[in-house]
Amino acid sequence: MSKTAQKTNYYINGNTVRRLEGDQAERQRQEQERQQRKKRKERRRVARRNAERATRIDLSYVLFCTVALAAVCSVCITYIRLQSNITSRTRHISELESEIATLRAENDAAQKRIELTTDLDQIKEQALQYGMKYAAEDQIVYYTIEENDYMDQYFNIPTN
Repeated sequence: MSKTAQKTNYYINGNTVRRLEGDQAERQRQEQERQQRKKRKERRRVARRNAERATRIDLSYVLFCTVALAAVCSVCITYIRLQSNITSRTRHISELESEIATLRAENDAAQKRIELTTDLDQIKEQALQYGMKYAAEDQIVYYTIEENDYMDQYFNIPTN
């Protein structure tokens, strides 16, 4: 090959300065790097814009969150009030039941005392006037009553 037919790797800028023109592979590599930098820069810009959008709070989102929070708070407050109401009513019911039991016991005792305080002498005189007689010794059955002032009879008295 002759010198003139040979491809040169430099170009002439004016008549005195010579610069080497880069190799074709080197130029492609530099072009790829420049494009990669450009893509990375574009990706960063898009990512930054997406991050800014994500951090921006929309008015409708704020309103939705406010309404949801108000609903949850009202439900919680209502639940607590109902629980408190149930507890106080249960306590009141138990107090009333206790009072009813006490009053029933007092009423039963008072009724038995009233029955026992009737004038037995007057009853005896009336019975004798109608022709009743005293019981014979074999007809009398004795019972003992402990710590009570009355006795309830639930069965007939045995005839032994």
